[in-house]
Amino acid sequence: MPIVLAVLAAVLVLAVAIVVPVVIARSGDAEGDGGVDGAGPDTSSLAAVKEYPGLTNQHVAPGEEVAYPQSPPAGGDHAPYWLECGVYDEPVPEVNVVHDLEHGTVWLTYRSDEVDADGIQRLAEQLPANGILSPYDDQEAPVVITVWGRQLELSGPDDPRIALFVAQFGAGETAPEPFASCNGGVDPADLPPAGGPVV
Repeated sequence: MPIVLAVLAAVLVLAVAIVVPVVIARSGDAEGDGGVDGAGPDTSSLAAVKEYPGLTNQHVAPGEEVAYPQSPPAGGDHAPYWLECGVYDEPVPEVNVVHDLEHGTVWLTYRSDEVDADGIQRLAEQLPANGILSPYDDQEAPVVITVWGRQLELSGPDDPRIALFVAQFGAGETAPEPFASCNGGVDPADLPPAGGPVV
């Protein structure tokens, strides 16, 4: 009898040693939200990029507003003149910056209540030459990067997917007028609030 009890105890200890780690590992996988380690979004790939095909790209009349389905917009009808490349500390008119997107521009936006001055500087350092950086408080994510027809919500200025996105889409291949650049655009200060005729 003591030998039988000893064997049963040994089997029980062995079973616990094997089963418990497997159960814990599976539990951790189930609780994860899609991240590599279950702690957040996967920042090692562009799997979360949203694609918006079939966007129209007609010019609207000066002063006409356009209702875009995305915030910030990822393309669509737009003003007949685009904005100059660069870093802006005020929101830029959507109807104008969408024209920049048509030219293959990268638009990097941030929530001013989520990103501080140091974060804005880090974003500016990652902005390509054919890019625009501006605040956009109506977006859900702290930082969003957009080109024509493609958009990615980011966790913040240090999200490594900024560089991945620029490498993949920054040359403008998704745009109707790729490689046209945002150079030569207008300054938002020269535009009326609705993006109407250049002053």
